[in-house]
Amino acid sequence: MPKKIILLGATGSIGASAVDVVRTHRDDFTIVAVSAYRSREMCEAIAREFGAKAYVGEEAALRAVEENEADICLVATVGMFGLRPTVAAIEKGMDIALATKEVMVMAGEFVTALAKRRGVRFLPVDSEHSAIFQCLQGAGNSTVDKLILTASGGPFLDGPADLSGVTVEQALNHPRWKMGPKVTIDSSTMMNKGFEILEARWLFDVPVKDIEVVVHPESIVHSLVTFVDGSTMAQLCPPDMRVPIQYALSWPDRLPAERAKLDLAALGKLTFRAPDPVRFPCLRLVKEACELGGCAPAVLAAADEWAVDAFIKGRIGYTDIAKVIEETLERAPRIEMTSLDDVFESARWVETHLKLL
Repeated sequence: MPKKIILLGATGSIGASAVDVVRTHRDDFTIVAVSAYRSREMCEAIAREFGAKAYVGEEAALRAVEENEADICLVATVGMFGLRPTVAAIEKGMDIALATKEVMVMAGEFVTALAKRRGVRFLPVDSEHSAIFQCLQGAGNSTVDKLILTASGGPFLDGPADLSGVTVEQALNHPRWKMGPKVTIDSSTMMNKGFEILEARWLFDVPVKDIEVVVHPESIVHSLVTFVDGSTMAQLCPPDMRVPIQYALSWPDRLPAERAKLDLAALGKLTFRAPDPVRFPCLRLVKEACELGGCAPAVLAAADEWAVDAFIKGRIGYTDIAKVIEETLERAPRIEMTSLDDVFESARWVETHLKLL
């Protein structure tokens, strides 16, 4: 029987790639429900193609989970909208193919504990976490020395030191990946990579101190794992989000696909370097939020969401994004994470606080 899939965020870039994967492997997967925040026409078109139910609006993702049964819930919503549907899917015993970083960033401690109690698996969709997941197959956590996340470096890896005059158009011009505006801006500041550190911490139960970031502009090596015996394993493939999506849906199996395969001779060389902490202060802010613990990462994510939106709308400058996040982290009350309500309380505080700016 084909695996039944609920696709949340069906009309975004991840959703489109997931639809393509399912379309290619109709004998292996079937979509039973799709959700979108705004794009009704596109969402309903996907639903008609697969005989699925369509849900559109602010509560669409949660309703799609509550009103349907599936083997896997693919969470590809934007920002905080993925939190409640993910928890609902875990409660119903669905495995989670996770593409929404904020779920682990804001509530990783809570959702991973809940998934463990319910016997639910998290199957990473981000290319970096999928790479680590693949490298860890057959290996136990006790054999891991460190995880190494690769980063393209985004559009501002090189160039002038002063980024205060960066425009929205420049920040949205990612050299490798086609993504939504929020994720693309986060990639340019490397906050996206900071979020991935937090995501890896909870997905793989590895301390933040044992997770590193290395800049790899070619985006061929998607991440690496160094083991206690000194061996390092990496997962490589041309940049194509359909690869990690397909692996998350098909795991523990691999399915064939007619896609470009890696030609190392044609590539010639692969390069790596350490990220510049001055050019990318958001990486430091992520580590500070980790050290604060509790709901501090939720504050970080909520402040970033506000700041990126404000930058896109022309209310603040590019370098103000990190400044707003840092100031918000410093002022936020310290709240422990005992439930999902604590996460939302922290996010509400951020929204109220930043309205005053």
